[in-house]
Amino acid sequence: MGGCVFTLGTSSLVFKIHRGGTLATKTFHRRNLVIKAVVDYVNAEEAKKLVTAEGYTVLDIRDKTQYNRAHIKACHHVPLFIENEDNDLGTIVKRQLHNNFSGLFYGLPFTKPNPDFVQSVKSKFSPESKLLLVCQEGLRSAGAANKLEEAGFQNIACITSGLQSVKPGTFDSVGSTELQDAGKAGLVTVQGKISAVLGAVLISAYLFITFFPDQAEKILQLFPAS
Repeated sequence: MGGCVFTLGTSSLVFKIHRGGTLATKTFHRRNLVIKAVVDYVNAEEAKKLVTAEGYTVLDIRDKTQYNRAHIKACHHVPLFIENEDNDLGTIVKRQLHNNFSGLFYGLPFTKPNPDFVQSVKSKFSPESKLLLVCQEGLRSAGAANKLEEAGFQNIACITSGLQSVKPGTFDSVGSTELQDAGKAGLVTVQGKISAVLGAVLISAYLFITFFPDQAEKILQLFPAS
């Protein structure tokens, strides 16, 4: 009398086939298949359609300073970076440098990565949730999308150039300024285009160093110390 027994192990799929009293065993090693979601990068108008027509929820991942200046009405807020209040010597030096440049020109707080970012999002949303991630320039939302993708979230979209590209009236918003201006504070608001350009360069450099420290160190090594 013949029969088949299927046993699913953690590393292989084992077929045991009884043939006239003789036990024949064949082992087929299974492959771990990893299906990665594709992050959808959209412009402001396409983002509006995702929210109104396709049921996407807006997740604002900016720091609380920019969020409080202006944010999309009814969005959820989980910051990718939180204010860094550490007081070790290295952090104090970095904070001073920050306050003299990015903080001075753009009014940005001195921050560090939020260690609870992914877990906080998981506590609010399931991996199948449709999430539109928003930040001011588009860099942070791209970084957040990568983290959430690795955590198993499957339906993620980002506004390519961030909220700075969103025209007034595109979304209902809350705050003291327009969404596209929520990143403007400090000297950039009073010293015209020169400060705006210099401030943009400085904040871009700061974000580059934050997200790509190894590459930034290699670039700095190209310039000999005087």
